[in-house]
Amino acid sequence: MNQYVSPSALKPLSITDLAAMKQRGEKISCLTAYDAAFSALIDQAGIDMMLVGDSLGMVIQGHHSTLPVTVRDMVYHTRCVSHARQRAFIIADLPFMSYATPAMAAKNAAKLMQLGGAQMVKLEGARIDCIRFLVDQGIPVCGHLGLLPQSINQLGSYKVQGKEQAEADKIRSDALHLQQAGAGLLVLECVPAGLAKDISEQLTIPVIGIGAGVDCDGQVLVLYDMLNIGTVKRPRFSRNFMTGAENIETAIYAYHQAVKQSLFPAAEHSF
Repeated sequence: MNQYVSPSALKPLSITDLAAMKQRGEKISCLTAYDAAFSALIDQAGIDMMLVGDSLGMVIQGHHSTLPVTVRDMVYHTRCVSHARQRAFIIADLPFMSYATPAMAAKNAAKLMQLGGAQMVKLEGARIDCIRFLVDQGIPVCGHLGLLPQSINQLGSYKVQGKEQAEADKIRSDALHLQQAGAGLLVLECVPAGLAKDISEQLTIPVIGIGAGVDCDGQVLVLYDMLNIGTVKRPRFSRNFMTGAENIETAIYAYHQAVKQSLFPAAEHSF
């Protein structure tokens, strides 16, 4: 099988394309991307979405959390990624404290879209006011529930969320409220697989999991984790796709196929 996307398939994906994929039961593949070279490789492998994540603070900049990442950083890296992509849908993170108010969120989201080329912005938590305001301004929004890296100083450590019934109920309720506010996508991070399955079935918008089991509508991993590159231990929910791969291109394509065929994540990558 040819691992590259044919030129005829390079029409840029839209949020309606992703919604249609959920409706027909096709899994959505996503990887983080931070520069033009990897953007081109990821795009050619057929990956459906690229998330320019504030995870760049840890894997690119060497920080111990995502908190030091600025809007300027995010605009720069999003622009690098968008310049090289032809097909994949591009989402960019709004970094820590860049959406403290709806007006601030709109101002910074506009920068990510106008200057960076993002098609959608992602923010953490049940920020219903911000989501509704952004959507009213024509800005597509991706929600993010479960483990929230920007709240690490409140959480104390990177751990699974939603194990207790009350916590699971809140995540489930928050997911429904995010959808009602107009969010077009939802990322669920580090939650029990059963909870993620329930939420994916209840919502009409695509749910993208990371450490959330195989029953989400799609999967995302940090690029550097799945290539086994980095200065810290690879998370349990990730997998080293370089094992048995000839090169980076084939590793990315193997991930894409594993997601499409519901072979990743396996039980050992889930909670």
